[in-house]
Amino acid sequence: MGVAGPPGPVMDRDEVDRALARLGAEHEAIETSLFALQDHAGRRLLEGAELTGTTRERWAETERSITLLWTYFDAYADALRAVRELRARRRWPSAQDLAELTERLRGESITVADAANGGPPASLTGPARMSERLSLDTLVTRMNQLYARSLDMVVTADAVWSALPARIDLLSAELQRTRSLAHSVGVRPGEHPSGDDLERITRTLTALRAEVISDPLAFWVPAPGSSAPGGGRPDTERYDREARALDEVRREIDAVLTVRQDAETRLLKLRDVLSRADRTLAEARTARGEVLAKIAATEVPAVSGPPTVLQEELARASEYRRHAQWHRLSPLLEALEEKAEDELLRARESLTAVTAPLAVRAELRGRLDAYKAKVARHGLAEDPLLVERYDAARRMLWSAPCDLRVAESAVLRYQQAAAELLAPRVPPQGGRGEHRGNT
Repeated sequence: MGVAGPPGPVMDRDEVDRALARLGAEHEAIETSLFALQDHAGRRLLEGAELTGTTRERWAETERSITLLWTYFDAYADALRAVRELRARRRWPSAQDLAELTERLRGESITVADAANGGPPASLTGPARMSERLSLDTLVTRMNQLYARSLDMVVTADAVWSALPARIDLLSAELQRTRSLAHSVGVRPGEHPSGDDLERITRTLTALRAEVISDPLAFWVPAPGSSAPGGGRPDTERYDREARALDEVRREIDAVLTVRQDAETRLLKLRDVLSRADRTLAEARTARGEVLAKIAATEVPAVSGPPTVLQEELARASEYRRHAQWHRLSPLLEALEEKAEDELLRARESLTAVTAPLAVRAELRGRLDAYKAKVARHGLAEDPLLVERYDAARRMLWSAPCDLRVAESAVLRYQQAAAELLAPRVPPQGGRGEHRGNT
């Protein structure tokens, strides 16, 4: 939809013909645009919808604008037809004809009913205007402005309706499938948080769809700095938030389904881990009695019994599985698996702690025998001092109860004597004899 050139002096015949040709092209373009607006799917939807809020107010304004558009267009078409008839009277128009043609083409020659939406507002202090006179240029400018505002409203509403309701319907269908699956595994409102979340998402999506249908302009984010009709995007923040919430629920349901599929395997593994922990604690208690009988002057930590609470929780997990209460079994199994591993680790640490003195005694025995074998390879096994210190250390290590501190001192004395005998012998200064250090 174009805009005519500025008014000027009296036009000649060629200027008149060119102006008429241009105005005829504008008339066709305007008519095409108006019919396209009339047939726009968004406009038809707006006419049949029960609107609320911002959209209701904007659509009432837009309907008045569209009505005024057709009024202006009819006046424009009538004026153009009158100018064409005037021009068609003579092939060579007279000066008076040219003056009249110029006035009709450039002057305020068109009378239209006054409307606050389309033209300048009436004076607040003067008398109300029933009509106003406009030039073809001004009339085209008015139509352009009205058309742009009307098209923007229609395109915006149509864009929201084309985007959000379909997406909400798809998400609602997915929500129904998720609710059915959740119900099958016992995830129900009032019994599981995810069941409550599904109810809330259902209510939110239902309300959201109703709001989008009745007030689509409330869900539109205009593009900054854009003046084109429909410049912007649908506001999907609330939809996106519920879609993310549904994804979280689906992950929770998947976890429950996983529990249902491998519950027996996980329960068997739990029983095995707790049984190993019990056996390890029993071994630690036995080992503690042995240590107390064989090792003297040693602090041996006490060994606690197996925690009965884990066995009670394991029995409760088996009960949940038996009654297909998967939504309760899922978190319980996760907690039990962690506790069972911790219990097995605690049992192993307890066994290590109570058997530490036996490990120390075994290490001292091994060290003593290793040094004996070493001195034997050097032909020193029969050295009286070594024999004496070896026998003393061996009696301490192989007697019960064994005093580890005294036994370790005896092994160290044997090591020291062996080290002195095995050290390289240095001849005394000024002589060739051998020297043996005092023991």
